[in-house]
Amino acid sequence: MSQTVLDAPSLAEPADQAAGLRRLFAGDRLRFVPVVANPHGVSQGVLLERLATALAEAGAQVLVVDAAETSPTPLELAGLDLAACVEPLSPHVSYLAARGLPLEHVDAQGSCATFLDLLAVAAPQAQVALLHASAQTLVRLFHGVVARPVLLAGQQPESITHAYAAMKLLAQRCRWMQFDLFLAGDPWARASAHIAQRVADCAGHFVGANLHLWAAADPQGNVQEPITMQLQRLAGAQWRSRTDLPLTLASPGATRARPTPL
Repeated sequence: MSQTVLDAPSLAEPADQAAGLRRLFAGDRLRFVPVVANPHGVSQGVLLERLATALAEAGAQVLVVDAAETSPTPLELAGLDLAACVEPLSPHVSYLAARGLPLEHVDAQGSCATFLDLLAVAAPQAQVALLHASAQTLVRLFHGVVARPVLLAGQQPESITHAYAAMKLLAQRCRWMQFDLFLAGDPWARASAHIAQRVADCAGHFVGANLHLWAAADPQGNVQEPITMQLQRLAGAQWRSRTDLPLTLASPGATRARPTPL
């Protein structure tokens, strides 16, 4: 299985000079890591917490956007004041319950990308957002953007099948061909390495995609235990190759320079 880390290609610059100037003075922009939800026996909350912690240890201010179909229901206030619904969990990690929220911002083309602008406004302190959602929702959010998603999976066969199906959908719909894998399981168990190899083989043989890195976290383990070297590597790679949407000023009137479709 390849361990090569590729940086995400740069996206097209805004076409007009004013947009270019806005980007120049925008400062730090919110970056996104798509995390593919998996409802089949995966301790998704534990994995999100571990991944967010690893990114925070790598130096990032992290926003966890939990928008999967099994995620908590957002507060009713979310439609009026999204920032008020962002919950700080630690000095470096905040959380937003966002089930169904992206689909409330679908435009005439079926895109939910305006929701990403709202996140940048709601959490101006965040540097990277873990956007946890189904593959179908991620297509609506990020179509036309170069990304390297993190697949979630567990030990159950249906969980592995779901991860593979999600990878295939994202490869077909978004032309995303680079993935990482985060497993719910013993990071030192032979079974975890076997599952990672199986997903990597399916990626290469049947989809033509590449699984770069994998890590595992034991859902029953002590959350105070140090982050494993595997997860440090995965988080560090994501921090370097994260999806970089060309967001402009983080204000309610800000506009997005749309990326060139792949």
